[in-house]
Amino acid sequence: MASKFGLAGGIPERRVRPIWDAIDSRQYKTALKLATSLLAKTPNSPYALALKALVLERMGKADEALSVCLNAKELLYKNDSVLMDDLTLSTLQIVFQRLDHLDLATSCYEYACGKFPNNLELMMGLFNCYVREYSFVKQQQTAIKMYKLAGEERFLLWAVCSIQLQVFSGNGGEKLLLLAEGLVKKHVASHSLHEPEALMVYISILEQQAKYGDALEILNGKLGSLLMIEVDKLRIQGRLLARAGDYSAATDIFQKILELSPDDWECFLHYLGCLLEDDSYWCNLALNDSVYPSKSVDYKILHLEDEAFDSRISKASAFVQKLHEDTDNNIVRCPYLANIEIERRRHLQGKGDNDKLIESLMQYFDRFGHLACSSADVEKFLDVLSPDKKIEFLNKLKKSFDCISTVPTKMLGQSITLFKIQELVGNMSELPVAELEGSAVQMAEMYCRNLPLSKDLDPQEGMHGEELLSMVCNVLIQLFWRTRHVRYFIEAIMVLEFGLNIRRYVWQYKILLLHLYSYWGALSLAHEWYKLLDVKNILMETVSHHILPQMLVSPLWKDLNNLLQDYLKFMDDHFRESADLTFLAYRHRNYSKVIEFVQFKERLQHSNQYLVARVEAPILQLKQNADNIEEEEAVLESLKSGVHFLELSNEIGSKSLTFNEDMQTRPWWAPTSERNYLLGPFEGVSYYPRENSIKEREASVRRAVERKSLLPRMIYLSIQSASASLKDNLEVNGSVSDPKISSELKILLERYAKILGFSLSDAIEVVLGVSGGLKSSEVFGSDLIDWVNFAVFLNSWNLSSHELGHRADGDGCQPQTWETVNSLLEKCILEKMSLTELSITSPWNNLPVLTQLVTEPFAWHGLVIQSNVRASLPSGKKKKKTGTSDLPALSRTRDSVLSLCGTLEKLMKWLREQINRPEDENLESFLSSLQKKGQEQEGSGQVFQILETLVSSINDTDLGDRISQALKSWNHVDVARKIVKGKFTVLAELLRLCESKFKMLQALKQQLAQV
Repeated sequence: MASKFGLAGGIPERRVRPIWDAIDSRQYKTALKLATSLLAKTPNSPYALALKALVLERMGKADEALSVCLNAKELLYKNDSVLMDDLTLSTLQIVFQRLDHLDLATSCYEYACGKFPNNLELMMGLFNCYVREYSFVKQQQTAIKMYKLAGEERFLLWAVCSIQLQVFSGNGGEKLLLLAEGLVKKHVASHSLHEPEALMVYISILEQQAKYGDALEILNGKLGSLLMIEVDKLRIQGRLLARAGDYSAATDIFQKILELSPDDWECFLHYLGCLLEDDSYWCNLALNDSVYPSKSVDYKILHLEDEAFDSRISKASAFVQKLHEDTDNNIVRCPYLANIEIERRRHLQGKGDNDKLIESLMQYFDRFGHLACSSADVEKFLDVLSPDKKIEFLNKLKKSFDCISTVPTKMLGQSITLFKIQELVGNMSELPVAELEGSAVQMAEMYCRNLPLSKDLDPQEGMHGEELLSMVCNVLIQLFWRTRHVRYFIEAIMVLEFGLNIRRYVWQYKILLLHLYSYWGALSLAHEWYKLLDVKNILMETVSHHILPQMLVSPLWKDLNNLLQDYLKFMDDHFRESADLTFLAYRHRNYSKVIEFVQFKERLQHSNQYLVARVEAPILQLKQNADNIEEEEAVLESLKSGVHFLELSNEIGSKSLTFNEDMQTRPWWAPTSERNYLLGPFEGVSYYPRENSIKEREASVRRAVERKSLLPRMIYLSIQSASASLKDNLEVNGSVSDPKISSELKILLERYAKILGFSLSDAIEVVLGVSGGLKSSEVFGSDLIDWVNFAVFLNSWNLSSHELGHRADGDGCQPQTWETVNSLLEKCILEKMSLTELSITSPWNNLPVLTQLVTEPFAWHGLVIQSNVRASLPSGKKKKKTGTSDLPALSRTRDSVLSLCGTLEKLMKWLREQINRPEDENLESFLSSLQKKGQEQEGSGQVFQILETLVSSINDTDLGDRISQALKSWNHVDVARKIVKGKFTVLAELLRLCESKFKMLQALKQQLAQV
C-alpha cells in the first residue's frame, strides 16, 4: 500500500534519490543510466519503470517513454503482489500527462482505488486526475466518498466546489445547488464549520439561489465569527441586503464601512445607489462579462418622487460633509469625488446645477489636481456638462492652476492634468492649427524644462513629466490627420524615439511607436518595439492585439510564425498547468480560487484571439509551402485535408467568444484593430471613448474565422479538382474522378459567397463583371482578397464540373474562368501598385493588400496550376497520351503561367526600383521633411527643434550623468536611417516571396514545354 518508512515505491530511498537529483539538475543521461541500472535490479517494479519513463520523456523520447509507461501499467494490473502506492501512480501520471494521455493515468488510479477502496491517499490522487480532466461530476462523487471515509470538512467542500463548477458550466443548476446546500447544512448541524473559506462557500451557494435572507442569518450567527476582519463582513452584509432589496438596511451598512474606510470609493457608490434605491449596479454585476468593464453605469432613479429624491440626496451630502470633517488626511480622495457624484446624480434626475458641479470639480482639483490619476477620476463626470460649460470649467482650471503651487513637481503634475482635461473636453479638433502647434510646443518645452527633476531617479523609475511626450505625440498625429503634412507624423516618431533614448522602459512610448510604424509601413520596426515590450504569460493574450493583426497581412513570415507559436504555446501550457493550480487551491483550502482558476481557464479557451491564432497558424503553413505542391500536400495531410477546420467553420456560429484584450492601451487614432482614423479623411476626433463595441467585434471575428476555416479544405479540393480535370491522364495512372469533389467544392463556394453577402450566381456575375472590365474592382470593397480567392476556387470547381462552360454573357461566349482569374490577379495587383506611392515619406497603406494578393489568391492559383501541370506529365515509365481533349486545357494552363509571370515581373521590377535606390538618397529625402524652409518659425517641426536645442545645450550638473549621457547619444539621423531600413526590410521580404513564386512559375514553363 502506502510507502513504508525509508522506501520509495517499494525501493530503498537511497537507490532512488540519485535519480531524482539527476533529473532535478537536468542531467538526463546520468539519470537514464541510473534508472536503467535500478530497473535491472528490480525488473518487476512499476516505480522503477515509471522513473525510467520520466527520464525518457524529459529527453524528448516520447514513444519510448509511453511504451515503458504502458509496461508499468500492465504490471500494476497483472501482479496483485506489486506495491501500488501514490508515489508510483503520481510518477506515471506526470509522464502520461506530459504525453497527452491523461486518460491512462486516470485509469491507473481508478484501478488502484477499486482494488483498495479505503485508501485515502489513492482517492486523493484519483480526485486530482478528475480535476485535470475537468470532470466535475466525478470530482463530486470521489470527494463525497472521501468525506464519508474521513469525515473531514475539506472533502465536503471539495464536493461542494465540484457541484458549483457543474452549475457554472450550465448543468442542473437548481437541483445541484439544493444538494450542495443540504450537504453543508447537514455538516454544520453535526460538526459546524471551522474555516472562513468554508463559510464563504456556504454563503455563495445560498446567494446563487437568491436565498439572501438565509445567507444573512448564517453571516449574523455564530458562523459569522469566522470572518475576523469587520469591514469584510460588513461588505458581504451590504451586498446581501442590497440584492435582497432591503436598501435601507444596506445603506446603513455601507455607511458604517465608509466611516471605517473613508477612501472606499466603490463602497460610496453602493451607499448612494442603495440610498436612492438604484439597483443598476447589482443588475450589471450579474450581466457583466468583460475583463475591462465599462467605467460608467446607466443609473435609474426615475421611480423616486422629487421630494424623496431631494431628501435622500441631502442626506448623502450631509454624510459626505461629515466625512470631510472627520478626515484630516490630504490623500483621501473619496469625499471630494463623492460631492461630484452627488451633483452628477442631481443632473441625471433633471435637478442639476452646472455651477455647483463645476465648483465640486474645482474643489477636487485644488486638492488633487497634481496627481496623475486626477483626470481619469473625473472623466465620467465631465460627460454631463454641456460643451460650453466644459470650456468654462477648463478656463477656471487654467486660472486656478496659475497660482496654486510653488513646488516644481506639483506644478508639473497640475500642468499635465490641465492638458489631459483639455483632451477630455474634446475641443482639440475645433482649435486652430496654430493653437494646437502651440500646445505641442508648450508640452515639449515643459518636458525639457523639468528633466532636472528626474536626475537622481533610478532608470527603472518613472520620470517626472513622462506623460508629456505621449501627449505631444497625440497632438502631432491630430495635426497630421488634419493637414496631411508628413512632417508632423515624422516629428511624432522622433519625439517618442527621443523619449525612449532617455529612458527605455516607457511602455506607453513603445506602444505608440509600434502603431505609428505599423501605419507608416515600417512593420519590422513595429515588431522590434513589440518584442522590447517583453510580452510574456497572460500579457500575450491582453497585449498581442497591438501587433498580430498587422503581422497577419505582412510578408514577415518568420516573425509572424514566432508570434503565433509563442502565443499558442503559452495558451496550451496554461491549459495544461491550470489544473495544477486548481488542485493546489483545493489542497490549500482556498475554494474561491478553485472557481476562479476554472473560470479563467474557460475564458481563455473561448478567447477570440486563441480561435484566430489556431486558424491562422496552419494557413501560414499553407502560404509558406504553396510554391511546392508536394510540401503543400504534406501540410494538408497533417491538417486532415482541412476537414477539422471545416468542422470549426460549421461550429463558429454557436461558439461563445470572449474578448480579453486591453483596448484601453491603444492610441486614440486606432481604437480597435479594425479601425484606424488615419486611413480616412479628417473627422474631428481627438478622443475616442473606451467602451468596447463587443457585438460588432464578435460579428467581425466570427465572419473572418468562418471564412478562413474554409480555406484549407477548398485548397485541398481545388488541387484534387485540377488534377482530375485532365481526362487522358486518368487512363495512364488509373485514378478515377470523384464527383463528390465537385459537389463539395460547389457547396463551399456557396458558403463563401454567402459570407460575402451574395448568392453563388450573383457572386459569379460580380467576379466576371470586374474581370471583364464591366465593373470597377471598387465593388469588392474591403473584401478584395476574399473575392479574388473566390474567383480562384470558382475556376478550380469549373475545371471538373464544366458548369460555367456553356453559359453566355451579353456579348456572346463567356470568357473562360482561367482567364477570369488571370485577369483579376493582374488587374488588382497593378491597381494597388499604381495607388501606392513608394516614397520614403509616404505610409504605403496598400502594401498589406499587395502582400495578401501575392500570398493568398496568387498562391492558391499557383497550386491549381501545379496540380494541373503534374497531372499532364508522364507518370513513371509510361508516356503521356496526348489527345485533342487536353490541348485546350494545357493551352489555358500555359497562358495562365505566362500571365502570372508577366504580372510578377512588373511587381518585382517595381519593388526592385525602390529597393535599389541609394540609401543616402532615401535618407536625405526623409531628413528633408524635418527641415524648416528659410526663416520659417511656425508650422510643423517646432517640437523637433526644441528637442534638438536641448541636445545642443546639455548641462551635466543640472541633468545628472545618466540623462546627460542619454542626450549626448541621441542622433536623429540614426533614427531616420533605422526607419529607412525598416521600411525597405518589408519591401525586401515581399520581393523575396515574389521571386520564389516566379522561380516556381519558370519551372512550370519548362515542364509544360516537355508535354
